[in-house]
Amino acid sequence: MTTREYDLIVIGAGPVGENVADRAVQGGLTAVIVESELVGGECSYWACMPSKALLRGGAALRAARDIAGAREAVTGRLDVAATLQRRDGITHEWSDASQVEWLETAGIDLVRGHARLSGDREVSVEGADGATTVLRARHAVAVCTGTDAATPDIPGLADARPWTSREATSVETVPASLAILGGGIVAVEMATAFASFGTAVTVIARSGLLTSLEPFAGELVGDALRDAGVTIRAGVGTDRVAREGAEVVITLSDGSEVRAAEVLAATGRAPRTDDIGLDVVGLAPGSWLDVDDTMRVRGSDWLYAVGDVNHRALLTHQGKYQARAAGDVIAARAKGDDVQDAPWGRHVATADRTAVPQVVFTDPEVAAVGHTEASAREAGLDIRVLDYDLSWVAGASTYADHYTGRARAIVDLGRGVLVGATFVGPDIAELLHSATIAIVGEVPIERLWHAVPSYPTVSEVWLRWLEELGR
Repeated sequence: MTTREYDLIVIGAGPVGENVADRAVQGGLTAVIVESELVGGECSYWACMPSKALLRGGAALRAARDIAGAREAVTGRLDVAATLQRRDGITHEWSDASQVEWLETAGIDLVRGHARLSGDREVSVEGADGATTVLRARHAVAVCTGTDAATPDIPGLADARPWTSREATSVETVPASLAILGGGIVAVEMATAFASFGTAVTVIARSGLLTSLEPFAGELVGDALRDAGVTIRAGVGTDRVAREGAEVVITLSDGSEVRAAEVLAATGRAPRTDDIGLDVVGLAPGSWLDVDDTMRVRGSDWLYAVGDVNHRALLTHQGKYQARAAGDVIAARAKGDDVQDAPWGRHVATADRTAVPQVVFTDPEVAAVGHTEASAREAGLDIRVLDYDLSWVAGASTYADHYTGRARAIVDLGRGVLVGATFVGPDIAELLHSATIAIVGEVPIERLWHAVPSYPTVSEVWLRWLEELGR
């Protein structure tokens, strides 16, 4: 057994853990990251990056087919083998060599193995060879372990060997048919991708599609999935699942059956905290970790939880945002600096409450930030809802021959600022950051009149919103 000491110990080497350690090192501290799998984490190898690689080819092909001239030049189907090969390149063939090299250049040490809290500011790491390394922190330990796919407790599902998002994004052989349980982001993105591969896809979404977003988002994505050949079974639950030879048989609550070669469980996430020693510090194994706006676990003066594991906003970019705040505050507290938890201060993360941007990379894409109409009314805001059909914008007619899209803005009339925006349309993701800036910066509506959108672009929707508001 060996013992080493650092200012900061980070458990988990995904983008969140990397950013916590990097900011702390830039602040003058020493840091070590412990990782049991690949440096770069879920996002790099089994989530954000490979999923977008699987989606892009089909989206590009559909875009070409929606433009006269390009349509006539497209004579073939999507090359699935080439798509998977491109995915493999983006994941670096599941090698983390380049990420490890980055840690070295950033001055961050790496210990491979399974980490568990074993005492006050202490982490014990069990290596693959069975050897134990004890790490002690002078100032802080940051838990950045993320989440695992949550498999619902459906009779027979576990025995049917279901896919999770990991198996879906790392697939080597595309199945002839796929049943997807769930209607959230993973479900609709994977339905979009596998439909483009020629897989017969059935989505079983008891509560509907994308229900946390504006209702029209799920409606438009559902229409597009049906046009792509996807069968959507909404409003029914799953009673049981059984694997019968080469098929999975799914019995629904209405008595009907769905048969498919594989089944993907895309029904949510669970914190990866069941075996990291939480009981040693008086916390429940397997629980989400409750933190303040500096990402410090409530009731502790040295334990931090950053990213998905604190359940504030389960998105990579929001986790990295939290990580920058946490790394800075850990360094500041180590130096004895006075840390103020003031809104929008450098040492706090507050934008993961009401200004969270997210993109669903279906076709059409969905991009949203801030409040929906429902959440704004629930918050008691006096709002005006501005809706616009994006096909009416001049830029849309130049973009595609059959443009389908919609945009909604939520205006807080009391303060005269934008508090929410949702866009649905082809390649709409790049419109989102302008809305994020307007919301986070609390830009007065009167000032937005002077932010003139270029013509002809889809961004002209900003002018149409203002005209509808009449201010």
